[in-house]
Amino acid sequence: MEYEKHCTFTLFEEACRKYPDNDAIIYLGRKFSYRFLQQLIDRFAAALHGLGVGHQDKVMLYLSNSPQWIIANFAIQKLGAVVVPVSPIYTSHELLYMVKDAGVKTVICLDTNFGYVKEVDRQHPLKHIIVTNLTDLLYAWQKLFGTLLDRIPKGSTVRGDNIHSFNELIRKAPAGPPAAEIDPARDLAYIMYTGGTTGFPKGVPGSHVSEVSYIADVMDVFSGHIREGDDTMIMVNPLFHIMAKGFLLAAGLNFGITVVLMPIPEIDPVLREIERFRVRWMLGVPALYRMILENDRLDSYDISSLKYCYCGGDVLPGEIFKRWRELTGHPLYQVYGSTEVGHLTYSRLDREPDPKTVGSILPSRRCLVVDPETLELVPAGETGELLVTSPYTNKSYWNKPQETELSYVKIDGEIFYRMGDYVRLTESGEIQFVERTADTIKYKAYRISASEIEAALQDHPTVMGACVVGIPDASCGERIKAIVVLKEDAKGVDGETLTGWCRKRLAPYKIPHYIEFRDMLPKSKVGKLLRREIRDEEKRKESQAG
Repeated sequence: MEYEKHCTFTLFEEACRKYPDNDAIIYLGRKFSYRFLQQLIDRFAAALHGLGVGHQDKVMLYLSNSPQWIIANFAIQKLGAVVVPVSPIYTSHELLYMVKDAGVKTVICLDTNFGYVKEVDRQHPLKHIIVTNLTDLLYAWQKLFGTLLDRIPKGSTVRGDNIHSFNELIRKAPAGPPAAEIDPARDLAYIMYTGGTTGFPKGVPGSHVSEVSYIADVMDVFSGHIREGDDTMIMVNPLFHIMAKGFLLAAGLNFGITVVLMPIPEIDPVLREIERFRVRWMLGVPALYRMILENDRLDSYDISSLKYCYCGGDVLPGEIFKRWRELTGHPLYQVYGSTEVGHLTYSRLDREPDPKTVGSILPSRRCLVVDPETLELVPAGETGELLVTSPYTNKSYWNKPQETELSYVKIDGEIFYRMGDYVRLTESGEIQFVERTADTIKYKAYRISASEIEAALQDHPTVMGACVVGIPDASCGERIKAIVVLKEDAKGVDGETLTGWCRKRLAPYKIPHYIEFRDMLPKSKVGKLLRREIRDEEKRKESQAG
């Protein structure tokens, strides 16, 4: 495929032309055909254009998994505008920073998180706030039934000149948007945020080609295994994360198959939908597969249809790999990547996956394994830091020259991204994950920056220093532990005080699970925090306790 000639929405529109009457999405029981979904996308794009959203304008998606997320994503990109997807549980503190950093003027949100957006609007006026409810696009009888059973989460909203209803915009919009002039290689398609090493989240910009290049590679991996136009997958992982978004497009909508879209990851509903729609494809993190395996009611569901299940976002424990094969008769395949480089490796479906590797490198990406100090190649089979490049990816963070300098290096004229993960390259060309840097914590599906939490703690007036590390936990990957040093005159400050402080500034999944107070933190001769020392110390404690 000539990547430079495509956008992600043009690949999707090709599937719409080939399979107009197929079910594209099943969401809480309602089915959306490819034809109907494309109509909604075009109408919403026209509505956004009517509001003045245009070329390279930044539009934030502050939504849970829903048809509205998919509709808005494609509609924004069709206008040549830029999608800024964020977690729907971010606080106003986090949201305000990202709105300012990306230059966002329009936010699409849920009524349940509208209050946070309104707080942002008061401090940094927005042009438009578009509000929806998770059930807005369901049938009237479904909404009535849900209301009677008190099963529909509903938030309070207010009226305002800059506040609009998602449904009303679609209802009143003209039939289609104007044709937009888009340069797939130069125009940004998205800015995604990831944890920062200096305490602030980093915006990762990506062009349309950045996205199309790895999606096309993944489609090649699935080709010959996926039943084009006649298959079903379930999407549980959040779409604001690059792993889920790419998988949805590559394994789902671009093949004209049906995607069962889950708004929240509750295990029994997930199992029920797998059984009901005979789902064959799934993506999950290790914690999701563990929760399925340990579900008390697992035997009451028929999930025998599952065949191609991918796992990513964290290290896959061998015990989960083994138990999943015993349960389903099929292996767990793996996917690996990052926000900066997109999807990087996939287990091939034409061979038995090695549970110790995260798969083969996709053709549009190139990797080096180097000594982290000298950046020289390590001998074959030895451990080193993973560097990645591609002619299709952007090579800098948004408005972050210092972060860019720390994370990108030039080698033989090419700019590589430092993954910060330590790996080995096997004889078969697959990547074996060894260890991540001490700065990154993997909790459930989230890749969390330790320094971001440290920065929030150090904003407290009584905190002199903080060190945050991940503590291994089989149920969720890692728990977050903070080591805190208080100022000498601090009084009445305990773990509960600092946890409450963090709750006002960080999304719930970033809140420390444990807080320990000490007199000092380990630092190098030049004053750099030795986070790895704390991490190693915690590992020793765990092994002694075991």
